[in-house]
Amino acid sequence: MPDPSSRDADEKSNANACAVPKIQKWFQDGFHRFLKPFLRRHFHAVGIDRHTLDQSGLRDDEPLLVYGNHPSWWDPLVAHFLNRNLFPTRQFYAPIDASALQQYQVFAKLGFYGVEMNSVSGTSDFLKQSRAILESPGTAIWMTPEGRFADVRDHHAPLMPGLAHLCSRRNSGWVFPLALEYVFWDDRLPVCLARLGVPINIADFPNLEKSQWNTMLSDRLRTAQTDLAADAIARCSDPFDNLLIGRAGAGASYDWFRWVRSKMTGKEFRPQHGDQFQ
Repeated sequence: MPDPSSRDADEKSNANACAVPKIQKWFQDGFHRFLKPFLRRHFHAVGIDRHTLDQSGLRDDEPLLVYGNHPSWWDPLVAHFLNRNLFPTRQFYAPIDASALQQYQVFAKLGFYGVEMNSVSGTSDFLKQSRAILESPGTAIWMTPEGRFADVRDHHAPLMPGLAHLCSRRNSGWVFPLALEYVFWDDRLPVCLARLGVPINIADFPNLEKSQWNTMLSDRLRTAQTDLAADAIARCSDPFDNLLIGRAGAGASYDWFRWVRSKMTGKEFRPQHGDQFQ
């Protein structure tokens, strides 16, 4: 069985050997001034079920990993938005395919760091960089270990081994599974739904092997996805904290006629069609 004390020393040695990317606060704050209205234009609401976070006892000085499914192009932007709202004192970091980072170079200024996929050296660099970030106070790493876009109903894809390897080499920190869905309910625009699953306190599992970590991580993510799917099917926003209210209604022309009709009939005009996320 691995010795926790030697594992801790190994982590610190790796962290010292790799620099943590420096993020300029002014640039990131400017990005979020753009991001919030951008999400409002494209979503009716962004809601999260965060009750497991509220009950976890996570401290600000403890290392944090958030890993989730990967259903769409929106995931990195939503993750950045969620980090700002859930963990406002933590700097966001996330591994991303190096070729994608070349395409979206601005992401490097927002905490994304490149990973060479499907190479031994790339895996080694990912582990060194991630360890260094976790050893730096006030950080959070967000990742999508499915490694590809996957339908929210696809629970069969194995998770890439990097996350399990990272967890197996640590003796402290918290790991939260995150389920994401983008659903159309009663309004024209979709709703982004998120659910934090049952967290893992790494200190509670000092002797797990990588394969055991991978099984537990996969099971907890799929459970969170299953629970979120039940909420999506129920079409009820009650379980979710409302982080952002976006546009409602069918569109300018049609809503103008609805507004005129409401004035003529003396009824209150409600641009939204349903009762969710009012």
